[in-house]
Amino acid sequence: MAEDGELVSARPAPALRPLVDLYSGYRMPAAAPGVHMGVAGGHLTFLLCLEGTVDIARMPDPDRSPGSFTSMVGGLHDAPAVITTGAAQTGLQLRLTWLGARVLLGTPASALTGDVVGLDDLIGARADRLRARLAEAPTWRSRFALLDAALSRLAADARRPDPRPEVAYAWHRLTATGGTLRIAELAEEIGWSRRHLALCFRDETGLTPKSAARVIRFERACDLLRTGRTLADTAATCGYADQPHLARDFRDLAGQTATDWLAERRSA
Repeated sequence: MAEDGELVSARPAPALRPLVDLYSGYRMPAAAPGVHMGVAGGHLTFLLCLEGTVDIARMPDPDRSPGSFTSMVGGLHDAPAVITTGAAQTGLQLRLTWLGARVLLGTPASALTGDVVGLDDLIGARADRLRARLAEAPTWRSRFALLDAALSRLAADARRPDPRPEVAYAWHRLTATGGTLRIAELAEEIGWSRRHLALCFRDETGLTPKSAARVIRFERACDLLRTGRTLADTAATCGYADQPHLARDFRDLAGQTATDWLAERRSA
């Protein structure tokens, strides 16, 4: 990041990892006005601003209204969001799983698909209290510990119906195979028709199994590219037919070329 910026990541407490995959604390200095593309992936985005706001100029679902948020949750989506940048911002971003949405927020991930919702609309005044406590904490390590405690309390207080085990199994298989498992094979494993699987899966997650497989594979590709892997190697590793196939996913799911996406992250 820029000289006076920060990016620090950590894994949640083990008991929380089925619900939250990763914590990232960041501090971005003021810069020239611009836009950032919120790319599609296999996780919901749970974000708490300690300084500044997140300003969504265009939602992944263009029928949803844009908005400005100090704390928010973005649902699963298969089109990019457009976020305005330039103002200084400090915050914490969490990779929330579809199961974490149900357990921690009390809503299935399908209720948030393609949208960004204020966290206070989901958990009430606890959102502002948590944000204030995080802002007072002196280090990222202490902030991550606060998140562990707060999310553990939310999980302990949860009185949510469990999702259908077949849907949980289907998501697990898609993630375990990096989004490369054929949907017909998945339906056969579960013992459902493809149509019934698609309906039940979408009711819970907001995406069809085919769309979920696509964004899971794309998220894996983005993670590999961040480590310095080449586009050709990443495409082959993630099961794309060829590099142009990965390029098409960048156009559709990130709203920009892979080269532009990489350049944006390197400059950050």
